[in-house]
Amino acid sequence: MDDILSVVADCILKAESILFIVGAGLSADSGLPTYRGVGGLFEGVLTQEGIPIEEAISKNMLQSSPEVTWKYLWQIGAACHKAKFNRAHEVIAQIESWKPGTWVLTQNIDGFERAAGSKNLIQVHGQLSELFCVNCSYRTTAEELIAGYSKPMDLPPKCPACEGLIRPDIELFGEHHMSSSEETFKILDNAPIDLIFLIGTSRDYQYITKPLYKARRLNVPIVEINPAETVLSEIANYHIRSTAADTLDKLWNIFEKRLVS
Repeated sequence: MDDILSVVADCILKAESILFIVGAGLSADSGLPTYRGVGGLFEGVLTQEGIPIEEAISKNMLQSSPEVTWKYLWQIGAACHKAKFNRAHEVIAQIESWKPGTWVLTQNIDGFERAAGSKNLIQVHGQLSELFCVNCSYRTTAEELIAGYSKPMDLPPKCPACEGLIRPDIELFGEHHMSSSEETFKILDNAPIDLIFLIGTSRDYQYITKPLYKARRLNVPIVEINPAETVLSEIANYHIRSTAADTLDKLWNIFEKRLVS
């Protein structure tokens, strides 16, 4: 493993533009479950209503029974609120500070990448703490919403401007949130990516495989950091079978020493 870390640290040093493609495994060291991201709280079990979590936090359920959707969004949000970003998020932000061409394409909705300092973000599924009204232009954050209540909040929350339904700015099951990031994706398509990290994800969605296959055609190195083999492993050049926080911390230490040598 030390040999691979040394090679990958050299790749970081040489690269001008780095793309981090990250999934729930990036937040595992923050204590969040990896199945369906923070939805992993309900892995293998049905909700109290006897339905899968995917149905409970779906577009259709929000429209028909918003109190059910908000019940579980609240539980997921509470898990995020109790946790914080970890060393892996910090290292990615530190690398961006040295390599301004660094981008993070994240499937996560916990907002830890931004909280750790990353700026060039593509949040494919949105961010759980960002809220908006479905009827008017009112927007707020979870923190501001909670601070405005002096007693336990009724769910679902109502807009203070028009009494409309407030919801988080995330992609629920049955929705396609990615349209809001189309301009950012265009920028990324034209960016001269020199190195790709694939961290904590095992999904072969097109928005993941497209930059990976483009990188392979251009002989751009791809590094997979994941404790287990995934369907994406065969695309990667380097495989580090470990957790994100431990691996990225070690990589940063090697990288930092070479910066000053």
